Amino acid sequence: MRKIHFIGIGGIGVSALAKYYLKKGWQVSGSDLSFSEITDDLKNQGARISVGKHKAKSLSKDTDLVIYSPAVSKNNLELVAAKRFGIKYLSYPQALGQLTREYYTIAVSGTHGKSTTTAMIGLLLKEAKLDPTVIVGTKVREFNNFTPHLPTSRDGAGSNCRMGESKYLVIEADEWQASFLNYSPKIIILTNIEREHLDYYKNLSHILNTYRKYLRRLSKEGILIANKDDKNVYKLAKENKKLKVIFYSLKQKETGKVKKVLKIPGTHNASNALAVLAVAKVLNISDRVFLKALSKYKGTWRRFEEKKAIIGNKKITIISDYAHHPTEIKATLAAVKEKFRKRKIFAIFQPHQYQRTFFLFDEFVKSFNLADEVILTNIFDVVGRETEKISKKVSAQELADNIKKQGKNCHFIANFRKIPQFIKKRLKSNDIVLIMGAGDIYKLYEQF
Repeated sequence: MRKIHFIGIGGIGVSALAKYYLKKGWQVSGSDLSFSEITDDLKNQGARISVGKHKAKSLSKDTDLVIYSPAVSKNNLELVAAKRFGIKYLSYPQALGQLTREYYTIAVSGTHGKSTTTAMIGLLLKEAKLDPTVIVGTKVREFNNFTPHLPTSRDGAGSNCRMGESKYLVIEADEWQASFLNYSPKIIILTNIEREHLDYYKNLSHILNTYRKYLRRLSKEGILIANKDDKNVYKLAKENKKLKVIFYSLKQKETGKVKKVLKIPGTHNASNALAVLAVAKVLNISDRVFLKALSKYKGTWRRFEEKKAIIGNKKITIISDYAHHPTEIKATLAAVKEKFRKRKIFAIFQPHQYQRTFFLFDEFVKSFNLADEVILTNIFDVVGRETEKISKKVSAQELADNIKKQGKNCHFIANFRKIPQFIKKRLKSNDIVLIMGAGDIYKLYEQF
């Protein structure tokens, strides 16, 4: 049995690849800094996990391949040991890039909407009996069956990997550190492009130039599916005369039908669904199958997850969402307003990464206009992606103070575990508690 070791196996992308190799029959081991439901899930699936400070002894000398997270330092002891032992090693994007050359790959890219659109396309191909393999940056309920003979994830939220037997691979193609330049897709979907990951990119021009390089990864027979409503996507699509481009737009005739069938709220999700419709047309999948697949999509982990709760005899609705960029916060709040018209919204937000908070500070200040009350907690420190210089320049308290200056009722509570007790006294029946962030703030959803 071939052996593979993952450094940073608890990451949402790396863990999906680990599940892929488990299904392929490899012996999988991995390490991460701490336990999580992702590492617990992998252990249930048969992986051997070591947690804590990375050590060279975690790596067996007879390992065939080492895959490491892009966040892992070059001085990581396990990575250094792999080099010393002469073991082949690849970054996660490099490893996924190899897979894209073995399949007919559909890559979903853009600043926002990647996970949702990838999951929808996976369900479309599944419904069309095309049996795809899907690797996505969140857990999808309908993807629990990637290893039918093993237990599913303990929380029932699904899996971030679906194993299929066909030629089709659907992936979420991340732009951070230009990861997507490793991929060789047959179809690229571009949802939107704006300023993000400014710990890596210098500015929007740098981002656009990197996307230009990415589009050159398409073969002559390749297809670009582009969001006509996004000015930056439209610009890139129009300037490339060699590519076959299919545009989708909220102004197209199918939008009303899509909104009627789609079970998750928000104009942004309707736009994502239209991208999926474009894929259906390329692959000659009927509108009937597309609409059936769309009607079955119930959302994914940390994407507008919704539950009812009773707190102090008050019936409320709690929503958990991965929104961590100003545009995503505004879109999520708009979706809440769309679904729950006149109900009061308490928006709880954990800023994700000091760099993002610093560079997009002014945009964050203006992103909570649709919330009735805002509660901020400490910034989630992203290991390996922060600099001391930036972290000293910005704080969640400062962000809260500036939101207050906009006339918004905003509070700062450093320890998010104390938020339920604080908010309990302010809640009334039918209120909405919206929890947003890409860090560990989702634990508050469970705490409520």
